[in-house]
Amino acid sequence: MVTVPSDLEIAQAAKMKPITEIATEMGLLEDEIELYGKYKAKVSLDVLKRLANKPQGKYIDVTAITPTPLGEGKTTTTVGLGQALARLGKKSMICIRQPSLGPVFGIKGGAAGGGYSQIVPMEDFNLHLTGDIHAIGAAHNLLAAFVDNSIFHGNKLGINPQSVTFRRVVDISDRIMRNIIIGVGGVDGVIRQTGYDITVASEVMAILALTTGLADLKERLGRIVIGTTYDGKPVTAKDLKVDGAMTVLLKDAIKPNLMQTLENSPAMVHCGPFANIAHGNSSILADQIAIKLCDYVVTESGFGADLGAEKFMNIKCRYSGLTPNAVVVVATIRALKMHSGRFRVVAGKPLDPGLLQEDLDAVRAGCSNLQKQVENMRMYGVPVVVAINQFSQDTDAEIEIVRKMAIEAGADDAVPTDHWARGGAGAENLAHAVIAAAERPSKFQFLYPLDIPIKDKIEIIAKKMYGADGVTYLPAAEKAIKMYTEMGYANLPICMAKTHLSLSHDQNLKGRPTGFTVPIRDVRLSAGAGFLYPLLGEMRTMPGLPSVPAGEKVDIDAEGKVVGLF
Repeated sequence: MVTVPSDLEIAQAAKMKPITEIATEMGLLEDEIELYGKYKAKVSLDVLKRLANKPQGKYIDVTAITPTPLGEGKTTTTVGLGQALARLGKKSMICIRQPSLGPVFGIKGGAAGGGYSQIVPMEDFNLHLTGDIHAIGAAHNLLAAFVDNSIFHGNKLGINPQSVTFRRVVDISDRIMRNIIIGVGGVDGVIRQTGYDITVASEVMAILALTTGLADLKERLGRIVIGTTYDGKPVTAKDLKVDGAMTVLLKDAIKPNLMQTLENSPAMVHCGPFANIAHGNSSILADQIAIKLCDYVVTESGFGADLGAEKFMNIKCRYSGLTPNAVVVVATIRALKMHSGRFRVVAGKPLDPGLLQEDLDAVRAGCSNLQKQVENMRMYGVPVVVAINQFSQDTDAEIEIVRKMAIEAGADDAVPTDHWARGGAGAENLAHAVIAAAERPSKFQFLYPLDIPIKDKIEIIAKKMYGADGVTYLPAAEKAIKMYTEMGYANLPICMAKTHLSLSHDQNLKGRPTGFTVPIRDVRLSAGAGFLYPLLGEMRTMPGLPSVPAGEKVDIDAEGKVVGLF
């Protein structure tokens, strides 16, 4: 019996190069990097000025089918593809997000990739890397403190405490802190309901990932809306005069982090906005630097193509000015079988044997999800390649079904890969397919224009990306849309907040659901990041209270007791 080493054992056995060597090989100058130990460095934004007139490389986005609990290996494929391109003699760079400590210690490990397609040193992903997320948390919570201090010290801005939507953040899965009441006792401030989000869900994180420079960062931070005055006017971080201090806290975090793969090809790891509440992509700055240094830049979008990749196209590409030359959609046979709706996976229990045996009918049924995601990416006018991330139990007949159905849906190619087991060598065929696709003409287009009503943009995404019949709006959403339109925010792109486990708003609907209507329960504003985010799904129940839309506020008496809704 062959013992397969763990991801950690593989990572710890890696023969890493000093990061100074990696930087030199990529064409970075000595004074353009700042060392964080022997194997990590921050890259100065000055490199963008030096390389301003240099031609750009090819830009590849890696996305996937709708995720399942089995994992599709999207990051592993991103790393494997980057390594394979380097093996083929292409100057390549990987750009991915930084994992959060919350999922690391609360849900799963925070490695970037797996098997023999990883970014190293792995342990740094499970710690603070270069402190970026801590800096984001500090900047975010500074603004939160300024809000309550301003109210406490006379409230000169006339902030309505019950309108404040800006919560605090912590980079740990501290579930009990999600909904709290502050100011109890009447000594330190106004009693109000608030809570903690995980730091990577912070608007400050989204801003850092979408910024194009320090001046732009300060401007975006200043635009953050924390709530409204009593007469309904927005109150911003700039109004509170905290945008400058927030920018200072982020002056190092704005610089991308340079690391390496197991095969010593370079990787940028920078920012980590979630893809279900934010836009789910690594930083614009990392991509802009990499595309000037390399022949090929391989970046990755969070969750399925209907989430991270849709937001990559409609939000990130709008603000970066970059457009992709090709898209890779990752799928696995066993995940496609799950999308047939015939199997159920329960955490802690052995996999259903049917997922590990040949089942051509289940593969065909599940491929409906793959076909929809390929069609989704083709809507942007970009060539698509499907990566079939192989497992040992996959059969040739199953792989051939996936390949044929992917091409029928419009994919330029569909290629089996085994980069988890063989590193870059296992993704060389994928690399050849991506190179060919990236050379084909690309007619990139956005899914929607910005100058149409908010509802029209929402409905275009729901109908075209998800396959919905239509959209309904709860009263809170109707009120928010009217308010943001009157405030002048109607021309922002849309960042849909929904489950990642289904093309629809309902995580239980697998495959390619049809005949459903998407409910919009509320719409929120990230004015600094530059998007509106509708909250999709039915009403939720708060313990001890009637069913209310998520985020609805409650009435609190003088002793801090919850007494009802308002």
